[in-house]
Amino acid sequence: MRMDETIAAWTREEEAVRSKMTPAGVMPLEKLAEGSGLETLEAIFAGELPPPPIGETLDFLPIHMETGKAVFQGRPSKKHYNPLGGIHGGWIATLLDSAVGCAIHSTLERAQGYTTLELKVNYVRPLTDQIQLVRAEGEVIHLGRQVATAEGRIVGPDGKLYAHATTTCLIFQHQGAKNGKL
Repeated sequence: MRMDETIAAWTREEEAVRSKMTPAGVMPLEKLAEGSGLETLEAIFAGELPPPPIGETLDFLPIHMETGKAVFQGRPSKKHYNPLGGIHGGWIATLLDSAVGCAIHSTLERAQGYTTLELKVNYVRPLTDQIQLVRAEGEVIHLGRQVATAEGRIVGPDGKLYAHATTTCLIFQHQGAKNGKL
């Protein structure tokens, strides 16, 4: 597929996702007891739960979730620039953290949560607003009882790799959670 065809396909997917989502907001913790991690993410896609505000702030959104995998799409722009004229590494790290974190989230059971313990990012080429869209793809490598690891990569519509990352996340039961109820 040519780059312009890929951009058009990614834009159509983004529009389809946005058409179902509610405005960004903070999800009530009690909602976590109602389903698994994947069910929670699916509820965001269905417009039953709000997507997190960070995506609105940084111009990215989830595109696809399945057990152990997550895809986010971002729109790099000048408002994300660092003083040297490229997309700030923090924007790239946040996009990757969202993809690898949600890949892990998609594997969690009812009333479980996670937090990032470590995120290692490798920036392999500069990213500017000349690249209209990028995708962050995260995939679980290991899922244990208390610790999970995942890897992710940011690619452009031309197939070029811009950054890749690994994460280690702590898995925990939410305080007060018993038998899947908060």
